[in-house]
Amino acid sequence: MVKSELIQRIASQNPHLYHRDIEKVVSAIFDEMVDALRRGDRVELRGFGAFSVRLRGPHEGRNPRTGAAVPVAKKAWPYFKTGKDMRARLNRETLPSD
Repeated sequence: MVKSELIQRIASQNPHLYHRDIEKVVSAIFDEMVDALRRGDRVELRGFGAFSVRLRGPHEGRNPRTGAAVPVAKKAWPYFKTGKDMRARLNRETLPSD
């Protein structure tokens, strides 16, 4: 699912809301999550999971074409850990239908 599909699904479940308002709300939520991660905060959505940032220090990489050593700067990687409720919902066995 991409962002536009999420907005469309929310709009179909809430016909009393304007599409542009839903789009603004979804964008605001994502922007706030990114801002919190940039500050080094952890974003936790109970029952869903937690987003955090893992830092990878500078290291020496290799150019695959020439094999020459290339310095790689430190980077921040987003990390997601699913919540216990989410794992339970994903792994719930479905009953066979008759």
